[in-house]
Amino acid sequence: MKNRLKVLRAERDWSQADLAVALSVSRQTVNALETGRYDPSLPLAFKIARTFDLPIESIFHDEEAV
Repeated sequence: MKNRLKVLRAERDWSQADLAVALSVSRQTVNALETGRYDPSLPLAFKIARTFDLPIESIFHDEEAV
């Protein structure tokens, strides 16, 4: 699953640690999300969407979808 987390975070001038605090996860989790090594749980995906005030679909997309 691809995502725009790194871009969205950079637009706000947030570090990975800043985003981790906002999401109540570790910085390593944010890094794993950004690099595609970890897909978020549905509750975490919703929390990310609320943090950026965007729909989930504008942050995450399935790389296999046509």
